[in-house]
Amino acid sequence: MHKKVAIVGGGYGGAKVAKILDADLDVVLIDPKDAFVHSAAALRALVRPDWAENIFFPYGTLMKNGTVVRDRAVGVDPRGVRLASGDRVDADYVVLASGSSYAFPAKMDTDVASAALDALRNAHKELAGSDRVLILGAGPVGLELAGEIATTWPDKRVTIVDPAAELLPGFLPELVADLRGQLDELGIELRLGVGLTAGPAPAPGVAGEFTVTDRAGDRLTADIWFRAHGSRIHTDFLDGAVPRNEQGQVRVTERLTVEGHDTVYALGDITDVPETKMAGWALRHAEVVAANILAHAKGEEPAAAHTPLPIKVGLVPLGPTGGVGQFPNDEGAAFQVPKETVIQMKGAEMMLGHFQELFNI
Repeated sequence: MHKKVAIVGGGYGGAKVAKILDADLDVVLIDPKDAFVHSAAALRALVRPDWAENIFFPYGTLMKNGTVVRDRAVGVDPRGVRLASGDRVDADYVVLASGSSYAFPAKMDTDVASAALDALRNAHKELAGSDRVLILGAGPVGLELAGEIATTWPDKRVTIVDPAAELLPGFLPELVADLRGQLDELGIELRLGVGLTAGPAPAPGVAGEFTVTDRAGDRLTADIWFRAHGSRIHTDFLDGAVPRNEQGQVRVTERLTVEGHDTVYALGDITDVPETKMAGWALRHAEVVAANILAHAKGEEPAAAHTPLPIKVGLVPLGPTGGVGQFPNDEGAAFQVPKETVIQMKGAEMMLGHFQELFNI
């Protein structure tokens, strides 16, 4: 077909779109990183430095025909992408998959895999020598991080603090009760509705005793802390040509085209699709985007659509042998999946097999 597609971002959604379209279109994947990072497994990598290399995948094995450009996008229009280097990638289709950033160690703060690996190993040493761990944020990331630490070092005292009064809002009450029971069994202390008056003095992930005070006046002393909140989407490089909402999210149709543009698509964390931002949805978005681009390239009417679920879904492992999860049933209502399913689908191997297949490893 000799049509060209430029994909901005080589994360979960961008990498999958590139892989699907590689056989039929001229694919250019643009990302500043030198390797794909399986961020959903980064917390396991923190506690298991011998295993950490497994979360990095070389972009060179992703496609047989396409091109990977290691650069940063600084502008987009319907006919292509402008790069920080001054170059431009002209294309018939543009896919925006620039994703989001999050506090280390849930996501890396470097574009170089070897530097990220060094950072994980250094943080592991700091953590290994600390007896008391404070985690700020009781969302899925904070819970998973606490579970990884507690199952690796049962003698450590792990405390999660969050100003929110409710644990995992939108999840079934029985799931939350099960989660609380598993946290208790692991010895993880949960303090909800008690934000801190000021943040810890040391940098996150660096050992050093400190004491903080919550807004109820209680004091808490720990040896190391981690931030588990504060996701930020990467849409700053987009100008008025791409419509965004007040949160900076790209406005998309049900076919995941950018509003007002038939050949520009967006997927994953940066979209205004009303659903929990997670890797699983980005992968689903990728299938819709790829199907619609292929149809359009063939002169057919794109018909694939993404319908967000009205419920929250997700798997929250607590180390390799525990956790909770919620999926929709056939009627679209939420149901709690058994702990064994959480372990099998994510907790045991952190879905490595799926990404080894995606990257032809």
